[in-house]
Amino acid sequence: MSRQVAFDVGGTFTDFALSEAGAVQQTFLKVPTTYPDPAKGVIAGLHQLIDAGWLDPDECDLVLHATTIATNAILERKGARTALITSMGFRDVLIIGRQKRHRTYEVAVNRTKPLLARSDIFEIRERVGADGEIVEPLDEAALDALARRLAEGGYDAVAVCLLHAYANPTHELSVRDALLRHAPYLRISLSHVVSPKIREYERTSTTVADAYVGPAVERYVASLKASLADLGITPSLSIMQSNGGLISTELACRMPIRIVESGPAAGVLLCAAVGRDEGLKNLLTFDMGGTTAKLGAVDDGEPAIVSGFEVDAADYKKGSGLPLNISSIELVEIGAGGGSIAEPLMGLLQVGPQSASSWPGPACYGRGGVRPTVTDANLLLGYLAADGFNNGAMTLDAEASRNAVQLHVASPLGLSVTEAAWGIHALATNNMERALRIISIERGRDPRDYTLIAFGGAGPLHAARLARQASVGRVLVPLGAGVGSALGLLRAAPKLDALTTRILPLVPESAVSMSEVFADLEAKLRSDLRQAHLTAQGSFQRAIYMRYKGQGFELKVSVPDGPIDHSFVAAARDAFQAAYRRIYGTAVPGSEIEAIDWLLVWQADAPGRRASVATHPMDAADPTTREVYFPETDGFVSCRIFSRSALAPGAVFDGPVIVTEPETTTVVLPGDRLEVTRQGNLLITIGAA
Repeated sequence: MSRQVAFDVGGTFTDFALSEAGAVQQTFLKVPTTYPDPAKGVIAGLHQLIDAGWLDPDECDLVLHATTIATNAILERKGARTALITSMGFRDVLIIGRQKRHRTYEVAVNRTKPLLARSDIFEIRERVGADGEIVEPLDEAALDALARRLAEGGYDAVAVCLLHAYANPTHELSVRDALLRHAPYLRISLSHVVSPKIREYERTSTTVADAYVGPAVERYVASLKASLADLGITPSLSIMQSNGGLISTELACRMPIRIVESGPAAGVLLCAAVGRDEGLKNLLTFDMGGTTAKLGAVDDGEPAIVSGFEVDAADYKKGSGLPLNISSIELVEIGAGGGSIAEPLMGLLQVGPQSASSWPGPACYGRGGVRPTVTDANLLLGYLAADGFNNGAMTLDAEASRNAVQLHVASPLGLSVTEAAWGIHALATNNMERALRIISIERGRDPRDYTLIAFGGAGPLHAARLARQASVGRVLVPLGAGVGSALGLLRAAPKLDALTTRILPLVPESAVSMSEVFADLEAKLRSDLRQAHLTAQGSFQRAIYMRYKGQGFELKVSVPDGPIDHSFVAAARDAFQAAYRRIYGTAVPGSEIEAIDWLLVWQADAPGRRASVATHPMDAADPTTREVYFPETDGFVSCRIFSRSALAPGAVFDGPVIVTEPETTTVVLPGDRLEVTRQGNLLITIGAA
């Protein structure tokens, strides 16, 4: 029988989900993520699945993985020793960055440092113009000397980013050849391959990051595949990309920067799939785990995709992190998770971004953690039960939570333990509300028109209050929400994309040039498909990044398939005007429009795996009760506690209600109504009780 296993390595837990004969099983597992080698936690979890009889290595024909290995290499600055070769006069591009200040009036503004020191950046005399013409030939003698110098310098990787290489890569290819002659062991990243588009700083940052994380990704993949083989699991291993598509390990190692947002992307895919099952097209996605919270969006049934994002943002604000020019599912990420540490700062409570991680973890884990976290607060408020946590693998120590909150928050701020715990919970939710407003209101989405879909170990705990504060009318908690990203892997399909810059006026006279651009992109993707041995059925989708002439930034607009002619140009113009009007409230009819970047995506047909819905008699839902704190009731109140496995489709309950399952807990507030849908998902309607 065909079986698939998917695992997502998060900052605190590693989650597992299984599929059998095309049906997602309601057999999930969470194990602590192991540092510094997350592969150990993966293998430990697979051992548990095998020992429990849930996974037979001989029947496993597909392994799917979402990993944080590239992200961690950047965040922890544990990547390869990397050099950068750039054009003469551009040595400081990476150091200077953009002059945008994410905190306008702060004198000592906090900004993430580049991955390289200035001493690791080298210049070479050459110049290519923006039109691709060679302005100054490459200095071959100087290049040969530089290659010898780098070979003797102890570097593991080299990033090559020459001016306008996206328009003509000849000089970058010559640099690569020289490096390989003198140091064939080097990992080499070329900007015209990694990020073939305009904007020098972002292209340089992306290329450097690709080289920096490459050796770590290669070692991790090799180690993981060897460990899987030792378990008898030998099928192909696919890894989730930031753009929401699966990729072979070979391609992931060749372009490691594509997997930086691997885990969060998988979760948004689950949300889109569940939304389609429920007939919901517009979703705001909310993934809260142990370390961070990620907010995303699904528009008209499809995950929102952006052409770039920032990693290691100093203040979780645009302009404070390292820009990466890669296609990614649109996300806003903040340091608010179950393990986020609470502490007073200048007389005020602060929650996150520091996390207790999986080790030592929150105080209630009993692993030596002494600082209070969001999980400790939720335990003291009654939202979590001390027993049965993580499918009974852990018993939470409420007294340890009480002592930690009392010592580090309540006493310094002159609060009771309950007041302090509620403050921690409320502040974490407020932080996430700000992130939700960024992904919705600040980006042209009215939250009243969307449904919030919550997953992750802590997401359903906070979702109803987050929705209430952000004016979202409904919350959906899918089956297996606690391992949402792992489940998203099982709903994913292979996907490749190719992008390039070529500035053309959006006029009928450009039709031939437009056809050439898309033809070149399609040829590249078909070559990648052959190298990856991908034979699945799929389709191509086109998009163009456009702007009014004279503007500095572009909007992504999907454009139709078929021949590129006068009608294509007219349709593209109309689509751009509509997108511009939706985001900015107005358009400028009659103004010249430029097409800047060209994107072609190949997407395999989705596998169609869906979770099976268990059926139960209605009288199986006999609740227990416990005291739970709600400010709406001015304190603790006896609250009904249901096991999710006992709730049948069609069941309806008015809050306050708590629904428990092995991997997460859902809190329904007083005044809200809970309904179990026909698909087995939990639908909370805010203010409907």
